[in-house]
Parts: sequence; structure tokens; C-alpha cells
Amino acid sequence: MTEKSLHEDTIVVHDGYDASLHHGSLTVPLYQTSTYSFENAEQGERRFSGDEDGLIYSRLGNPTVQLLESRMAALEKGQGALAFGSGMAAVSAVLVHLTKAGDDVLCSRGIYGCTFGLLGIMEEKYKITHRFIRMTTEEEIERAIKPETVCIYVETPINPTMELVNLQAVVNVAKRHNLRVVVDNTFSSPYLQKPLEIGADFVLHSATKYINGHGDVIAGLLVGNDADEMQTIRMSIQKDYGGIISPFDAWLLIRGLKTLPIRMERHTSNAEKLIAFLKTRAEVDQIFYPYDENHPEYAIAKAQMRAGGGLISFTIKGGKEQARQFLNRLSLIKIAVSLGDAETLIQHPATMTHSSVPEEERLQMGITDSLIRLSVGLEHADDLIADLAQAFENK
Repeated sequence: MTEKSLHEDTIVVHDGYDASLHHGSLTVPLYQTSTYSFENAEQGERRFSGDEDGLIYSRLGNPTVQLLESRMAALEKGQGALAFGSGMAAVSAVLVHLTKAGDDVLCSRGIYGCTFGLLGIMEEKYKITHRFIRMTTEEEIERAIKPETVCIYVETPINPTMELVNLQAVVNVAKRHNLRVVVDNTFSSPYLQKPLEIGADFVLHSATKYINGHGDVIAGLLVGNDADEMQTIRMSIQKDYGGIISPFDAWLLIRGLKTLPIRMERHTSNAEKLIAFLKTRAEVDQIFYPYDENHPEYAIAKAQMRAGGGLISFTIKGGKEQARQFLNRLSLIKIAVSLGDAETLIQHPATMTHSSVPEEERLQMGITDSLIRLSVGLEHADDLIADLAQAFENK
């Protein structure tokens, strides 16, 4: 059996690792080193010149990090991957790689708050413009393209509104105009959605979230469909900007990745049970979840996602004060701004993750004062439902 024929559930456990090369160690070793010695000066020269493959310095390559990258490329069906010290380091690297002064980036109308901030910095300092559109049809995307547009940056599902973007439509337009497509796949993970198979050029993750799954690592990952281009990014943007991951964090991600499939199944099944409960509550106005048949882009979700995942957004009747009081009455469910952990987390996007977005633009994205985002964890669903119920009732 070849690795090419392995199922994803097996890839996350075995891909890229040969224990016989590491003294039979069942677990991937942690190479906690900053540099590597050469056999002689001539070997050092050959490696620096590129005439010989081999390790030089851990900012340029590390065996533990390389195993993580190999496994992520296999999961996303890509040709190369890079691990970074944060999700935003991965976002920064790909946008710096793709743009130059005077270029334009076309974005889905909702993106992570810090990505929004980065694009603002790039526009202010380097005159790289950006615009947000809904991307509902190919015609809408076509109309938004300018001569300066070089890439389309997409989040789907969108944080935190759970709106969806039709990736096939985006790819179709991009190919007609020779544009690059970047997809933030954090909310879905490679287990639920594979943008590279649809035709995107790059997919990225805040690996802090579902890839790790245990709330103890800050990391980012970038996967591309061109091995040579990924190597170019490694030896230019990543090397010189320096947003690398530590070997220990890479080791933790390898460990977390082994349980990604079963975790995603539990996140999803718990989310479905919580949605059924939320639909019974008069306090809840709207629920946003990709695999909910009432979701306006349900057909898109079914076409490009394996399941709905563990993120739910919903609006509570009233405004910011009602939302805040509800959050404060929760006990088991923790108020925190991350997602994808074993613990169930809840937050108020308007005043937390997206507080840096100007109110007018935030409202255009659909992030109202009554919107709440719930990252469903791995606890027993009955206990989570009980906590939500008492928070609704104990007013």
C-alpha cells in the first residue's frame, strides 16, 4: 500500500515518517536545535550554495517542522507547505509574496479582524488597495476586478457570520483573468473542505485552531499547489521576514493532527445537537450554520464541504447588553476568542475579535451587536445544552 492510497484518517497518523530513520521511535522526535553542524567546510559551502541538500539552520528547515509540513501538504492535496509562528504570519507571507506597490486585492466581504488590519497597513504604507464584495455570482466577481487586481482572498465559511463563498465560481473567474486565489480554510480544516482540489492556488490556516485542537499552540500553515513557488516563499519571504514556527510547537501540532478526523466528527455532531436546541429558544433570533437547511448558501455548503463543522453563530434578541448578560451567565462554556479547542468557547465578535473593524464596515459584514459566535467543543452535548439553557433562563 502506498501513501498515495491512504485515507485521510491514516495520513494524519503516518504520512512522511519512517521510524527506522529515527532509532525506531514510534513518536516523531522533537529536534529542538537552532543549527546543524557540517562534516567539513566544503559541505557547508555546498549547502549554502544549493549544490547539496541538507539542513543548515532551523529558520531554514528543521526535521520536526518538515514532517508537519509534509503531512499538511498531503492532507490539503497540495504540492508544498510552510509552517509559521502564527496564522497571521502565514497570511502576511502569502500576501507579501503575491503583491507589490500599486496592486489590488479583492476580498470576500467578511474576513478575520487581524487580516482586515493587515490589509489596512498594506494600503497605508505600500498603496496596495483592497476591496470587499459579497461574491455571490461570477458576474459580481467579474465586475469587481480592476486592472490592478492580482489576487482574490477568500474566507469561507466567513468569520463570524458563517456566510459561504462559492469557491468554484471564484476559481472560474480567477482563471479567466490570470488571478491567484487564496483561501483561509481555518473554520473548516482540511478534513471538511479542500480548496486546492477546487482550483485555489493557496490555502492557509490558523493552526492554533482545529489543526492543533488543544488550545496550547499559536501557529499558522500555508499550503500551495506549486512546489517550486512554495520553496521560493520559504527561501525569501519566510526566511527574511522570519515568521517561523518553533520545533516544539510543530511537534505539538503533529500530535494534535493525529486526532483531527475524530475531533471534527465530534465537533460537528455536537454542533448539530446544539443547533436543534437553539431553535427551540424564543430568545434566539437567527442561527447561522453551513449545513442548516435554512442557511441561504446551504447548497454551496453541500457542494464544497463534507460537513458543517463546529462553529455556530446566532443572534440573540436585544442588543449588546443582552448578549453580554447571556455570556456572563454561562458557566461550563468559557468566554474566549479562539476556536477549535476541546473546550466549548463563546465570544461577542462586535466587541472582541472584530472590534477593530469600523462600525459601518462591521455592520456591512453582518456583524451586529446581537451576534454571538459559539465554538462547540468535545464535551457531552447534554452538558453544553444544560449550560445554555440556564443562561437563557436565569435572567
